[in-house]
Amino acid sequence: MPNSDALRRILLAGALLCAPASALADGPARVVSMNLCTDQLAMLMAAPGQLHSVSYLAADPRGSAMADQARAYPVNHGLAEEVYLMQPDLVLAGTYTSRATVDMLRRLGVPVETFEPSNSLQEVRDGMIRMGAVLGQSARAAEIVAAYDADLAAFQEAVAHRPRAALYAANSYTSGDRTLAGQILATAGLANVAAEAGYDSGGILPLEVLVMAAPEAVITGRPFPGASRSEEVLRHPALLAMQDDHASGHVTDRDWVCGTPYVLRAVAEMAELRRTLIEVDQ
Repeated sequence: MPNSDALRRILLAGALLCAPASALADGPARVVSMNLCTDQLAMLMAAPGQLHSVSYLAADPRGSAMADQARAYPVNHGLAEEVYLMQPDLVLAGTYTSRATVDMLRRLGVPVETFEPSNSLQEVRDGMIRMGAVLGQSARAAEIVAAYDADLAAFQEAVAHRPRAALYAANSYTSGDRTLAGQILATAGLANVAAEAGYDSGGILPLEVLVMAAPEAVITGRPFPGASRSEEVLRHPALLAMQDDHASGHVTDRDWVCGTPYVLRAVAEMAELRRTLIEVDQ
């Protein structure tokens, strides 16, 4: 497993690299990102002065792994007029980001690159390579990807015992093995109860099914402030009883949301949970 120094090297590699001004020669000079995940990839990859603005979500520590870094940039709210007046020569968006804004910007002649959400650790790698190419920062991306590959490989050792865990979020939502969250569990050496129940990707897992599956750990999302009916299930007595009887962990949502090197921090957290479960079982 990677040590803390190695993880810091991955997570901060992009921010600590210093690119000369000539690095912009083959890439866009004024970039605006409108999506939380492209925000973070761009902050990791962009040369100084190349990234002009990130979305307002990038500065929210509940969902962004780079909230501190994001505060150095002007924020946008994904509005077409707002983004157009920033005079970008490239806009970065997700495939589900403000479709009306993306379509309008393209009609106005502004280049827009859209990125699919990452559903696997391989797609995390692919997204970093693509962002490097789009920004004209392929050399910078190669260094970050090399560090990611090296530390990911440290989690690939054979696992003899895989404790059973369940991902359980608002609205009883769970994630199977064909999701980024599911791959984080698998890489950390945990068996996914959702996969046992026939969920390849995401879906609604009834609380009754979860209770009958009797996982050794239930991993829930961290509740947002205020009251939400969607999160009521996370306070159900049956679920609370399971968490009292077994080990449980809270998802650090910001490390799980986007396809960035920060997913390895989530893997490390789940690997520590696995070790705790094994010790309890012994």
